[in-house]
Amino acid sequence: MILIVFTAYGFADHSVQNIDRVIILKQERTLQLMSHGKIFKTYKVALGGNPIGPKVQQGDHRTPEGVYVLDHRNAHSQYYKSIHISYPNAADRARATKRHVSTGGDIFLHGLPNGYGAVGSAHRLRDWTDGCVAVTDQEIDEIWELVADGTLIEIRA
Repeated sequence: MILIVFTAYGFADHSVQNIDRVIILKQERTLQLMSHGKIFKTYKVALGGNPIGPKVQQGDHRTPEGVYVLDHRNAHSQYYKSIHISYPNAADRARATKRHVSTGGDIFLHGLPNGYGAVGSAHRLRDWTDGCVAVTDQEIDEIWELVADGTLIEIRA
């Protein structure tokens, strides 16, 4: 009964959001958490070391472009925490097959390399990943809590 009263008067816990999509805007170097078509929160990011254009092949240091799924997470990766992006999709595989190259893989949304958390937001001074999307350790903690496995992630130019 008390819970009903608190909810009715606006005291409910609003920390759990329904984040239904993540959007990466490569040119702006931002990650947006979306809930019901509205931006819930925005983060600044670092991308692959060669971020212009879509990922073409393994080793090109580009962050992919397209629609993928955040399909599983790793709390014990070489980065503070990481969430896997389902790259490559069918279009990526077809493009690579046509060029006779490997698509590569292992694209993640992640925090900083283990032991480098003190770098914090300074990591964004340049694009440094091998094609992943990087945020601070504090930011990946927030994203980890707000975004469920199976959430769509759209990476735009």
